Amino acid sequence: MTDKHPSPDPLAAGMTVRRKVLGDAHVDRAIAATTPLTADFQSLITRYAWGEIWARPGLDVRTRRVLVIGTLVALGQLEELAMHVRAALASGDLSANDIKEIVLQQAIYCGVPAANAAFRVVGEAVAEINSITRAR
Repeated sequence: MTDKHPSPDPLAAGMTVRRKVLGDAHVDRAIAATTPLTADFQSLITRYAWGEIWARPGLDVRTRRVLVIGTLVALGQLEELAMHVRAALASGDLSANDIKEIVLQQAIYCGVPAANAAFRVVGEAVAEINSITRAR
């Protein structure tokens, strides 16, 4: 087994995976909001988070989504949690019930306050995705 990345260009691979996982609209907004202050950070996360980690063949996207959502609950990173929940629901990789189960699991290992806050964010994201779906 090798740790060598399958792509010679982690930036290009990262942008492809980032768009697949988060959606073009989100990535386009992030790119449009990039400033000279945040440009290096945007490059870093595209190359490493998306191009080196998410693009690896060892785990499928659904598994990575479960891990990220659970980790964000644990860390109390609610803004990022909302973004990843919306993206997971919109892509169909996870259902609202899948996400509920992730948060229930985290309630035991991360604490009830973390899960309580996460359920509020998840509920808002589910309602947002459902309203978009109904509008189509």
